[in-house]
Amino acid sequence: MPAGADRRRVQKTVLITGCSSGIGRATAHAFNDEGWTVYATARNPADIETLGEAGCELATLDVTDGGDVDRVVDRVLDEEGAIDALVNNAGYGQFGPIEEVTTGTVHEQFDVNVYGPHRLIRAVLPAMRRERDGTIVNVSSVAGRVSFPGGGVYAGSKFALEAMSDALRNEVREFGVDVVVVEPGPVRTSFSDRVAREADPEASDGIERSGAYEDFYALFEDAKLVGGDGPGAVEPELVAAAVFDAASATRPPARVQPGTPARVGVLARFLPDAIRDKGFELVRTFTS
Repeated sequence: MPAGADRRRVQKTVLITGCSSGIGRATAHAFNDEGWTVYATARNPADIETLGEAGCELATLDVTDGGDVDRVVDRVLDEEGAIDALVNNAGYGQFGPIEEVTTGTVHEQFDVNVYGPHRLIRAVLPAMRRERDGTIVNVSSVAGRVSFPGGGVYAGSKFALEAMSDALRNEVREFGVDVVVVEPGPVRTSFSDRVAREADPEASDGIERSGAYEDFYALFEDAKLVGGDGPGAVEPELVAAAVFDAASATRPPARVQPGTPARVGVLARFLPDAIRDKGFELVRTFTS
């Protein structure tokens, strides 16, 4: 019997990626507060030391490294006997006009936001199928349902994650495994700081500035437009609660939008393209 299997019967285990800040950190606390065994991961172990002090198990994990993924999943299974929930939270936003974002940078975006979750899913599913139980929670975004100018690369990665989740949900249902997509809107995290860096052609090697999109860069000087500092932004704890509820539910919904802005935002996908395009044009006019 694997070490920790006895404890697993009374205490569930969750593996969470991207716990260094924001949603990931809040999610680790949410599960830990409810008595789960939490494996909190991040690329830099120094970023999650306080989670260890709070009682979480810690692991260094770069989701773009298949060896890292296998090592961490094997460790959890050796110590706990099973993984009851996987939370694919690690991710970032690469912003910029499509023409000016290099193809290598697009690959890096997908490596974290799409291939990373895929690596984790492949690693945990054999054990979940064996147990005939488990939940995979993929943290997407409203941008996984509605794309917008300057966000095509990021939205494309989240659209891909949503499509994979829809297929996966129906592939693994017969094995007792649930798949849930969580789609936050603006969240008060450090996400906007990285957005500003990634969209800054002076600071990012992934942007090749042509001079054709100066209005776009002026717009993105204020990261509130895409980050979590503007009106309607929710606290990461609200998203964490939605993730926890999804992982704990007997019959979780396919999708969850934490907060009113997210629930309203995803409805934009039902608008005719011409109306949605006009809306983007008006936003650009009013903010220029």
